Amino acid sequence: MRIDLSGKTALVTGASRGIGEAIARRLADAGAHVVVAARSRERVETIAGEIGGTPLELDIAAADVRERVRALIEQRAVDILVNNAGITEDDLFLRMKPEQWTSVIRTNLDSAFHITQEVVKKMIRARWGRIINISSVVGLMGNPGQTNYAASKAALIGFTKSLALEIGSRNVTVNAIAPGFVSTSMTASLTDETRNTLENRIALKRLGVPDDVAYAAVFLASEQAGYITGTVLNVSGGLYT
Repeated sequence: MRIDLSGKTALVTGASRGIGEAIARRLADAGAHVVVAARSRERVETIAGEIGGTPLELDIAAADVRERVRALIEQRAVDILVNNAGITEDDLFLRMKPEQWTSVIRTNLDSAFHITQEVVKKMIRARWGRIINISSVVGLMGNPGQTNYAASKAALIGFTKSLALEIGSRNVTVNAIAPGFVSTSMTASLTDETRNTLENRIALKRLGVPDDVAYAAVFLASEQAGYITGTVLNVSGGLYT
């Protein structure tokens, strides 16, 4: 099965590294024109140049995020939106500062609301669209020291399911991917002991790689996934079943 996204424009947030970068590259491989969005101007310009896409310096926690996205879609409609931007500020709940809670919720959840609300209008008018929210297996099963992160990712799943019901009649699908532990900069600091412990909890006995998630996103963005909506695709190697 060959997936062809020629003629489609995709916007990927948090695309400067890790899972977001992999998704941007694989969407481009499938023929989509990709808008590479992240806070790092240098990285988004580099990646966009390598894949023939458009760079978009976008601080999703900033007050003008809606204006920046609105300016983009005035120039080109977005057919595929991947809400991938996310941060962690881990701490045990009793020690967690209010600003740690707020910054994670603002970045991981609020940004999806603001960006999706701008992008989805043209999708509805065109009667075609794909919205893919990158949640986390932690949003399904919880994780000590990550109440803020788990709450944001669980909320993103509720957001996905509810929006799918609202706009399905307009041929716009809304799905989520829940990655497990993936080898990115977020996991690079793990000790060998911690990594081994994690791998032993995973049925496939390895951490994922960004492309494991990216290929799932490409499928959900395709015509072949046109009858899938409101779904959470668990890409965790069997960590959570």
